Amino acid sequence: MHRDDRGQLERLYCSEELRPWLGGATVTQSNLTHTGRRGTVRGMHLQTPPHAEDKLVTCLQGRVWDVAVDVREGSPTFLQWYAEILDGSENRTMLIPKGFAHGFQTLTDDCIMLYFHTSSHAPKSELGLDALDARLAIAWPEAVLHRSPRDCTHPSIGPSFTGIRS
Repeated sequence: MHRDDRGQLERLYCSEELRPWLGGATVTQSNLTHTGRRGTVRGMHLQTPPHAEDKLVTCLQGRVWDVAVDVREGSPTFLQWYAEILDGSENRTMLIPKGFAHGFQTLTDDCIMLYFHTSSHAPKSELGLDALDARLAIAWPEAVLHRSPRDCTHPSIGPSFTGIRS
């Protein structure tokens, strides 16, 4: 980021800097979300092969608790989650790799999130997991006050679920 008396300039995407992380994949789609209410949970979402995607997620306004869950078959961290606070004033981005479900909880009202995806949206490859599933045991930092009707219908993970093949 560059700051001077006029304001600031922030690079949001640079293919050269991201090449080691994206393994040669390119960004094919970007999305912007606005979530109005604190305590809202969006997720957990991913796309399965052949449309699996990496996501670069940035909070432009507000503050969120951003979560990634490993659902890769055979992974040593299978069903473990990792979370970071993303704050619109901190200019940080989180990479969600292929094979990880993604979601977040808003910690303030009026959160705006920017996503860069390495695969276009493919409805037949969508997968959603219940963000409140006891098997995931995600420790949401605040009471979950709102989820979309669609996110509420995502199934819990059954005992036969062994993960997503790459």
